[in-house]
Amino acid sequence: MTEGQAPRKGFLRQLAAGASGALATLFFIVLLATGWALWTYNGAGPANKTGQPSVVVVRQGAGVREIAAQLAKSGVVRSSAIFSAAAQLTGAARTLKAGEYEFPSKASMASVLGKIRRGEVVHHMVTIPEGMTSEMAIEALMAQPLLVGSAPVPPEGSILPETYEYQRGEDRSAVLARMMAARDTLLGNLWAQRAEDLPIKTAEEAVILASIVEKETALASERPRIARVFVNRLLKGMKLESDPTIIYDVSHGRPLGRGIRESELKSPSPHNTYFIPGLPPTAICNPGRASLAAVMAPPPGEEIFFVADGTGGHAFASTLEEHNRNVARWRQLESPDAKKPEQPAEKSAEISKGKAR
Repeated sequence: MTEGQAPRKGFLRQLAAGASGALATLFFIVLLATGWALWTYNGAGPANKTGQPSVVVVRQGAGVREIAAQLAKSGVVRSSAIFSAAAQLTGAARTLKAGEYEFPSKASMASVLGKIRRGEVVHHMVTIPEGMTSEMAIEALMAQPLLVGSAPVPPEGSILPETYEYQRGEDRSAVLARMMAARDTLLGNLWAQRAEDLPIKTAEEAVILASIVEKETALASERPRIARVFVNRLLKGMKLESDPTIIYDVSHGRPLGRGIRESELKSPSPHNTYFIPGLPPTAICNPGRASLAAVMAPPPGEEIFFVADGTGGHAFASTLEEHNRNVARWRQLESPDAKKPEQPAEKSAEISKGKAR
């Protein structure tokens, strides 16, 4: 070995030892970073200060970086960079879905990414029950705290009673428009398939009659039969004599909490079908699908009367003689309760008159 080779060998050994140390350090750093990333991804996420779930609304068209930054800003994930990387590596970046999300406190990043990937959005619902008036439907919309704006009271019978989904921050008028469009679509389909012998000339007249059917019974099974009674009465030129039409003018369709008074029965109010012939000028509520369908295609039958039967339903009759027997039976059932302050409003008038429909 020459004199210059020894120092060179020593230098190379030192260089190799330094490189090995650097690689070991780098490997250790990478290992730590990977472990931290995996812990961040799979471990518990940040705790919400209130302990309540965090709500994040992902806009339509938002990219993975925007979503990651929004989640980090909202305190749902610790690192927007790791969320973005995880979305890219798992292939979720191309399938993240817009909408409103609710994340529990300390939710893992993996669960957050999975929820947005699957589109598990929050669903907000508002229900308009069958038979609700338009005024009451708007009150139901105004009571939804996540909606904004206002909506006018639409014409009676122009809303389809259903359960409707809406988004946080949506305008109430937009939700109302969907309710009205749903009714128009259903009404158009039913009107196109209506029976041929109906005594109603327009689809809106069908809505008026359906609204009366809706308020006459709470039993879905009775609606077709009641629709037939009213159709038969219209065909014979008989007055409908429906108590709910009186109630509508007295209380705007809200429960009376008492029986109908004789003065109200005889009052020439606009919707009182004991006083006016044919249909009232407008619907008295928003009828549901079953009532609309019943009016458009009532079953065959000759019945022109009905009265309460004491079980929550009605007894039907084709002749006045048969009907009077049903009324007498109803009176016998009701006699022990004659001193009660309140009768079912829809039936009290028919008892006092000794006839109905």
